[in-house]
Amino acid sequence: MLLAQVLTEEIGVTFLWSVTALAIVMLLWDTIEVGRNDAANIVNAVFGARILTRERAVMIAGIGVILGATMSSGVMDTARKGIFNPAEFLLYKQVLTIYVSVYIVDTILLYSYSAFGMPVSTTMTLVFELLGASFFMGWVHVDGDPVNWDKAWAVIQGIIWSIILSAVLGYIIMRLARRLIGPDSADLQSVRRVGVWVAGGLLAVLAYFMIVKGMKQIGVIGDFKKWLGQAWVVEELWRWKKVSFGETTFVLSLWLLFGIICKVVVAAYRDRAAKLLFPVLTVIGMLAMAFAFGQNDLANCAAPGLAAWKLAESYRAGEPLVAAVKMELPTWALFGCGVLLVAGMSTKHAQRVTRAEVNTGSAGATVRLWAPQWCIFLAKMILKLRPAPKPSMAPRVTVNQQGKTVHYDPLRGSVIMSVAASVIATASALKLPVSTTYVAFAAVLATGAADRIFARGDAALKMARFIWVVFSWFMAAVIATIMAGLVALLIYEAGVWGMAFCVIANVAIRQIVKKRSNDQEERVKLEAAERRHPEEYALEDED
Repeated sequence: MLLAQVLTEEIGVTFLWSVTALAIVMLLWDTIEVGRNDAANIVNAVFGARILTRERAVMIAGIGVILGATMSSGVMDTARKGIFNPAEFLLYKQVLTIYVSVYIVDTILLYSYSAFGMPVSTTMTLVFELLGASFFMGWVHVDGDPVNWDKAWAVIQGIIWSIILSAVLGYIIMRLARRLIGPDSADLQSVRRVGVWVAGGLLAVLAYFMIVKGMKQIGVIGDFKKWLGQAWVVEELWRWKKVSFGETTFVLSLWLLFGIICKVVVAAYRDRAAKLLFPVLTVIGMLAMAFAFGQNDLANCAAPGLAAWKLAESYRAGEPLVAAVKMELPTWALFGCGVLLVAGMSTKHAQRVTRAEVNTGSAGATVRLWAPQWCIFLAKMILKLRPAPKPSMAPRVTVNQQGKTVHYDPLRGSVIMSVAASVIATASALKLPVSTTYVAFAAVLATGAADRIFARGDAALKMARFIWVVFSWFMAAVIATIMAGLVALLIYEAGVWGMAFCVIANVAIRQIVKKRSNDQEERVKLEAAERRHPEEYALEDED
């Protein structure tokens, strides 16, 4: 019956070739857009602490992204965490339309957010686009519901809890680290006394993150993870007993090991080691995040196009509709996608996302940000409710040798990367969906709150920007769901003409967004220069 249905389903050669070609082009385009927005999460700590210039940070992180993408298994989850079931649809055209609709909406949505310097989860946008397109298509043309609402709710819960966990951990760890080490994270006495153990703990977390999340698909690491659950210990002098080792014990052991190593290095190299300890740790955290990003987030951009291409091949072969949920990319294609991700990270709009995220969590008095008036009003109301503000615990803002504002010190940068890594690794171990973007942003703001960044200068604007970003996250989910559904119905009914209209609209909206975002950038830059606070050493230049 299914084979007969395939033979009687007439898609049309023009539509079939058009949708296949568009899916491949959009795959390449969407890969760049994913890199453009997610770049902020990878390099923000290194860039904000001015440990490296943004160009060098992107270059080093790019190596991690390409290696991670190339060494990934290449298996793409085309249904993204099982949020919809392609097998519920009866016709090839319906499923092909869903995948290409997702791309049309995703490329312009990610581009728009990046142009205005707004971080957004690429996992979340893709999941809700698939949800919207499949729900609308199923509601109109299929008897049944192709959406797995339990999975959809699990995704939402996972994202919310990961944000809360990242914020709580970021605040607690940053407050403890600052009180133990003080405002000068390069002070030799503080580093020798407690800094080496703080650094050892953060390194242990990063190592755990790489094993659980970043390198889980590599064979040797996978075997080590299985062994990690158990280890041999001495019960009696002549007997051995197999007991549970536990991941917690593993992390504590790493903490002790790395702490001793850091203590030995600081004792040997003294001031030089104290000055470089936390900057090096922050760069290591950036590389770990970059590698894990390349390993795990490639499906956000590659899966829909890969699935559309495979479905088109199956239709031309006259095979029954069995929409594959898992697809695989060859190694050369994985490498190419990694290069495209890095290309997106290198763009001007990626720089805007990075700079805006860093400014939101900046310890400086003057920040270059924009937020709607209602967010500013709400932020002022929130700040009025707090007790009498205490002095900021963050080091006073300085400028580096290139005249660039140092938004926070390397200690805070290393905490940001370690907290984000630990939350992502824990969620991965528990098989919970998580957003790298949301976790990293929450860590930036939480560590800033621990350092009392809202006690200086543009506190209301920083808080307002935070409110605006979080509000925009929920709006992105709504926009992704509705627009993907409408685009899917239009393409399904109008065929090639509907597809052409959507592509033209995509490009036109892109031009409008580009102009308006450029205008806003210039306006925000001038406004920030006019309200410079006297305690500010410098206002960040264009980087």
